[in-house]
Amino acid sequence: MAALRTALNGRLLQTLPFSFGSLRFASSFKAADLVIERNTACKPRPDPSTLVFGKQFSDHMLTITWSEKDGWDAPQIKPFQNLSLHPASSALHYSIELFEGMKAFRGVDNHIRLFRPMLNMARMHRSAERSCLPLFDKGELLECIRKLVEVDQEWVPYSLDASLYVRPTFIGTEPSLGVSRPGKAMIFVIVGPVGPYFATGSFNPVSLLADPSFVRAWKGGVGAYKMGGNYGPTIAVQNEAVKRGCQQVLWLYGEQEEITEVGTMNLFIYWTNEKGERELVTPPLDGIILPGVTRQSLLDLARDWGEFKVTERAVVMKELLEALDAGRILEVFGAGTACVVCPVGSLLYKGEMHQIPTMQNGPDLAKRFYKELTDIQYGRKPRDWAHLVV
Repeated sequence: MAALRTALNGRLLQTLPFSFGSLRFASSFKAADLVIERNTACKPRPDPSTLVFGKQFSDHMLTITWSEKDGWDAPQIKPFQNLSLHPASSALHYSIELFEGMKAFRGVDNHIRLFRPMLNMARMHRSAERSCLPLFDKGELLECIRKLVEVDQEWVPYSLDASLYVRPTFIGTEPSLGVSRPGKAMIFVIVGPVGPYFATGSFNPVSLLADPSFVRAWKGGVGAYKMGGNYGPTIAVQNEAVKRGCQQVLWLYGEQEEITEVGTMNLFIYWTNEKGERELVTPPLDGIILPGVTRQSLLDLARDWGEFKVTERAVVMKELLEALDAGRILEVFGAGTACVVCPVGSLLYKGEMHQIPTMQNGPDLAKRFYKELTDIQYGRKPRDWAHLVV
């Protein structure tokens, strides 16, 4: 099983299948060179029960600048502040930028842990190569992030329902309107406390709009990379879903209407397949979907349990609806950093609302996944996925 998990992790960590001819293999910055400037005017920390996602930030930030001429500067942790950018910066005009999303948790033992952070570092490194941004040592960046969380450790909520969200971001800062590789760039990391995805503390099923006229990503594109350009254009479609009485979007692709992602999450279907087997299915890493850390974690857990079949393959709308009509669907849920798992209760497709029996079935599997992952994240269950910060 360990060998299988190693192979599967290798799939998630795999590099690009071809080279973009990047000349940015310069030596990386070093965490040992980190310079720390303490904030002398720290803010009061909010009550964990009042937290709203992405609205509050800590007292410090990490910045690391790069230029083609001088290479990487020493990393800096400094008081949280606005950035100063040239108006022609390439990130502002041509979306030469990428980001990551990860969390730090204060455990039942008061230790602070990051959850599988090297998977985030590997994904960020792949996105950087695809964006023609300079490459870096993944371990060195993780150590800089660990130090930032250590400096702002009191911002990690003293709560088992909240966490510290960590947002590494990488932008091109080349002051030129030419469409070309940037000669200047910056990594910055900001952190802030966030509350539970579900305000009630329980699972709230979402309804999905599946409209094939809207496409999130396509073969040969950049759907597998965590770039801002993959997210901004989805807001209008999300608003359209709300107008039609839905909360999220089920993204379809191609003439066969392949199911890809749900909102900004990876999608899972737990059903009885045509052979009568219990099976967990999720779309494959074929370049369209984002290789989520939570996605990989659910697959690893399910394969460790060995209680049902686990499959990564394409599923089309016709197949899903036929299984639904036959009563073979047990649970459908999304998976991501923000919510861990998010149950799906209904699906609007071509004017017809289809009810999905996720909640009628517990949802036993979704709840089991949620408990297993949060037990690891909050230190209730030891596993090497939890990276100790302090």
